[in-house]
Amino acid sequence: MIPTPPAQVQEAPAPREAAFPGFNGLPLRGTVLPAPGGLFAVLVPDSGPLDRDWREARQPHHPGRAFAQWLQGLGVGSLRFDKRMAGSRDPKLDCSLDAQAGDVRAAVAAARALPEAKGRKLLLVGHGEGALLALMAAGEADAALLLGMPGQTLARTIEEQVAKQLPASRAPQNLAFLRAVFQAIRDRGPAPVPGGEVYPALARLGAGLMAPETLAYVRATLDLDPWAIAARSPVPLAAAWGTKDLACPRPAAIPRTFPGQVIDLPGANHVLKAEPRTLADLDPRSALEGYGDDKPLADLTPLAAWIRTFSGPSEEGTSPASR
Repeated sequence: MIPTPPAQVQEAPAPREAAFPGFNGLPLRGTVLPAPGGLFAVLVPDSGPLDRDWREARQPHHPGRAFAQWLQGLGVGSLRFDKRMAGSRDPKLDCSLDAQAGDVRAAVAAARALPEAKGRKLLLVGHGEGALLALMAAGEADAALLLGMPGQTLARTIEEQVAKQLPASRAPQNLAFLRAVFQAIRDRGPAPVPGGEVYPALARLGAGLMAPETLAYVRATLDLDPWAIAARSPVPLAAAWGTKDLACPRPAAIPRTFPGQVIDLPGANHVLKAEPRTLADLDPRSALEGYGDDKPLADLTPLAAWIRTFSGPSEEGTSPASR
């Protein structure tokens, strides 16, 4: 009897480097991860100077790379790119909201020109604050997936996160300073001086929010309501949150004006890794321990189910605006 040969395991297509002009022609670089399916994704990182793998310099984890590889396993190719401020030391670099949203639109245009994305529908995936940028550029794609999107304005998000970490005895003075920073940003006024009861970490946060190189971006997003933008989306949307996400937890109530699908990811943290600890055992610092490359992804089956609804080929010669 002739033994049955073992099934051949197909290797995943290899990644390749890509480059394209961002907003106002700024050179941007990224990675294309091919896949054989009918959908192609553009991945937008969270806030800060993150690279294409959703990490800052010297951080050990690469959650964006892990998510791109998960998409590849679904047959979804992707382009992920370094944010314009990743690795930059230029204090004059334009990091405004217009520039960062413009980079996302440029990435979508670059993806449509890739041979790996030819004839395919395009999915725009934003993570954290990147979900807000993805919303602003959603009309350039065929659908948008919002992962861990802040459920309220930046000002309210920061204030809530700070308030949770303050002892009751010193909360009033520290929150008053934070609100004064917000008002100075809105009014284009001078930075408030922290009093003696303001924690040094909060003083540093205030200085960071008013840093000249990112002040225009903070001012433009401080009171920006993501739900108002989502309500005007011309393409299908889904918003997903992990049940163990401390950075951007799912809002207690989703506005009725949200036109998309809401997806819960049981046990997932902010970077979609499986978090075995209870919420009671987590705080913002200890939660970071669950972001490592050695941590497995959570069960993302609900995401896969939604993504597969868009996996068919796109209509040749049809732009998103005309569908």
